Amino acid sequence: MYRPAGTSIDREWLVARPRTLKPGRPAYQQIADELRASIRSGELGDGDQLPSETQLIETFGVARMTVRAALQVLQHEGLAVAEHGRGVFVRQRRPFRRRSVQRLSRSQWGSGRAMWEADTADDRTFAATIDVTRERATDDVAERLRIPSGTDVVVRRRLHSVDGQPLQLSAAHLPADIAAGTAIAEPDAGPGGTYARLEELGHPLERFVEEVQARMPSPDEARLLVLPAGVPVITVVRVAHTSERPVEVNEIVVNSDLYVLEYEIRP
Repeated sequence: MYRPAGTSIDREWLVARPRTLKPGRPAYQQIADELRASIRSGELGDGDQLPSETQLIETFGVARMTVRAALQVLQHEGLAVAEHGRGVFVRQRRPFRRRSVQRLSRSQWGSGRAMWEADTADDRTFAATIDVTRERATDDVAERLRIPSGTDVVVRRRLHSVDGQPLQLSAAHLPADIAAGTAIAEPDAGPGGTYARLEELGHPLERFVEEVQARMPSPDEARLLVLPAGVPVITVVRVAHTSERPVEVNEIVVNSDLYVLEYEIRP
């Protein structure tokens, strides 16, 4: 919950700050350093309002442009967000934990449960929008599926949200010779989702391979995931295999600031 400017947390923070800045380093960077340290230490917590421009000007004895530059640094780093007419706030974070081993286990989707149920706590609300199309496979998807480039694939695109916060984009590509005309080509693939339907169609899954990378988002990804400036994304490319062939390539893009990838490895 946001706390308005001028409450005790703002006054205490301002009283504790140095009144003079050190030479040799730009003033806006020193102010940003102070704010950043307070955010990372928890002195300024999730959702707290940062001191106003006027308060920072009075505290550090600098021009308004200097204060604005300091606040913009924090926004570009993804530590703070500005709300028009309200001020600048510490960005709220409640990470979503993706339990890869549990969600991909046959005991999860094979029992008719959605994969995300392995990740979501009881007090969190999960939602997804989905669009299903038939397209020609890109070179990368075709190579991963071991099919000729341009071969038809069924594509299931989703935007996943938790507690109303966009969290993940995914695009699952399946060969049309397997998925076309089946429940997989429908928005609601039924209990257990795509993997349960694949097994019903005679394609028992043997293993999954995931590649994880980090990069900056495209403009469309930043817009759909509502990403503040400076926040990267994590990409996961998962390939599902039967004993005979790859049957799905899922290209996943997640908000790195709100997502924890958990892998349990047993020797």
